[in-house]
Amino acid sequence: MVRALVVLPTYNEVGNLAPLVDAIIAQGELFNLLIIDDSSPDGTGLVAERLKTRYPGRIDVMHRQAKLGLATAYLAGFQYGISKGFDYLFEMDADFSHDPKYLNQFIQAMKMRGADVVLGSRYVEGGGVTNWSWFRRMISIGGSRYARMMLGLSVQDVTGGFKCFRREVLEAIPLHEISATGYGFQIEMTYRAVRRGFKVTEIPIMFAQRREGQSKMSAGIFVEALLMVARLRLEQPLSAREQAEERRLHS
Repeated sequence: MVRALVVLPTYNEVGNLAPLVDAIIAQGELFNLLIIDDSSPDGTGLVAERLKTRYPGRIDVMHRQAKLGLATAYLAGFQYGISKGFDYLFEMDADFSHDPKYLNQFIQAMKMRGADVVLGSRYVEGGGVTNWSWFRRMISIGGSRYARMMLGLSVQDVTGGFKCFRREVLEAIPLHEISATGYGFQIEMTYRAVRRGFKVTEIPIMFAQRREGQSKMSAGIFVEALLMVARLRLEQPLSAREQAEERRLHS
């Protein structure tokens, strides 16, 4: 049976977590969750444990002892999902910016388009954002355009964080080499998938402002992403032969 894992990093999401998990579970038995909580002082970790009891066999919880960041949470979740043999692994925000109603559309795109990575895109036809300030919009669009130009990517929404990977993609990418710690992680993961010859497909989503709590975006995170893109630009791309060999080794 095909199985999908939604990796859900949390920090101070006590008001969002339960309704979000309910909505994900409602999408069907295909979807399981790994909640990774960074010792949220608001009690998010306790809510996660209650949800694990509510949905036995569908949810696992990873408690970390400090606020270690989004990227390391996803990397830990990917390693967990690989070890458990999940076929598809999702990244998804825990604040309702990403609507669970799209989850099955990701799986359909994987199957119908033969994709290896599916991105929920704000910047393809049918996608968009709601309740954003002009400044937030400018930063997001500008950041995506900068990364696309520097890295030679055709993907429109390279900074988007709602995405699905086939397990084979994450097995082929040397996860221990991922260096981005903030939102630049999204750019780096997509870039490393593309340079190994995997097919990346975008589907339109509407991205909404978080329902409750405070955004984790900061100027430091934005600057880190810009510098990370410049560093990736200096890497030598893999040759077609190297791409084929990487895929053979991890198929």
